[in-house]
Amino acid sequence: MNDEYLKVNSSRKILHVDMDAFFASIEQINHPEFINQPLVIAKDPRTTGGRGVVTTANYVARQFGIHSAMPASKALDLCSEAVFKTPDFELYRGISDQIHEIFHEYTDKIETVALDEAYLDITQNKKNIENPMLLAHLIQSEIWEKTKLTCSTGISYNKFLAKEASDYRKPVGITVIDTEDAHEFLMQLKIEKYRGVGKKTVKKMQELNINDGTDLFRMSEMSLIKNFGKFGYVLYRRVRGIDDRPVEYQRERKSIGKERTYIHELKSNEEVEEQLLLIAKLVNKTVVNHQKHGKTLVLKVRYSDFSTLTRRVTSEDFIENDATFLYEKAMDIFELMPSASRGIRLLGITLTNLSDIGFQNVNLPLYPKQVF
Repeated sequence: MNDEYLKVNSSRKILHVDMDAFFASIEQINHPEFINQPLVIAKDPRTTGGRGVVTTANYVARQFGIHSAMPASKALDLCSEAVFKTPDFELYRGISDQIHEIFHEYTDKIETVALDEAYLDITQNKKNIENPMLLAHLIQSEIWEKTKLTCSTGISYNKFLAKEASDYRKPVGITVIDTEDAHEFLMQLKIEKYRGVGKKTVKKMQELNINDGTDLFRMSEMSLIKNFGKFGYVLYRRVRGIDDRPVEYQRERKSIGKERTYIHELKSNEEVEEQLLLIAKLVNKTVVNHQKHGKTLVLKVRYSDFSTLTRRVTSEDFIENDATFLYEKAMDIFELMPSASRGIRLLGITLTNLSDIGFQNVNLPLYPKQVF
């Protein structure tokens, strides 16, 4: 079949950010003693009767062949000295939110794939940075500065290649695949590295003598569709560097909020006040940047026993876009909630019932004023 009808759209700049051993790295910050030990994020199979699956592992554990989605019991067989840590998804989610705040400084076109992974469309970005490598480096640096976590980034003209690029040099890598490099890169790529090619598909590929991109490129479109159905149609295009999927992001924000998760629990009202003021400033900055305002303020508090309380207050008019005002409203709500002495793991402030800043409630009198 003639490939002249296939067009490569190289007009976009897509950045894929993949955090390096995200959950394990967070635990190493909280527990420095884990840094040089083989750390596996999973329930200890010795206490669960062998049940459980590995969420991720640090790079020390990976040297033993331990990887995500592996049964925890097999990880223990591979490394009897492994340290198993039950995942704390609330902690990971809170830190992921902080990283996404950094993304939003550069673009709002963000497609979240997982807590540790996202696509960013940086074709046009808030910093007006034309060099995508510079932008990727700035994001990596800011994530490190604010969280002490590292990430790997991939840059290309579509999502498929950006994802492949971020995986090419881990950890702490920056890889660019442009139109001139794409063909050579894809030809040498092992077939199991093509996204979507799982174990069963690899076996079938090998039966067809397809071991890398070069072999895949030689296959006709009809042959791939015959053997792999709709995925064959996709593979025929991806090995030619074609992937027109957009970065899917929420265009209309229904709420704007910020949360902070604390490795060391807050224990006093003074600590809560300091943190709520910080969060209020972040919320206010985001609300102003998006030219929004809202009528409902929601305060979220998670205590040391993981119980979570949310309380809200709704005004008839729009709440003033002022950090101090937001902070004071949040404190008014907090004073009606259980004391900080219980230990607080998370604080969050959210504004909902949003409207564009250009829309104002105008109170008009029903009758003209009487003059006596």
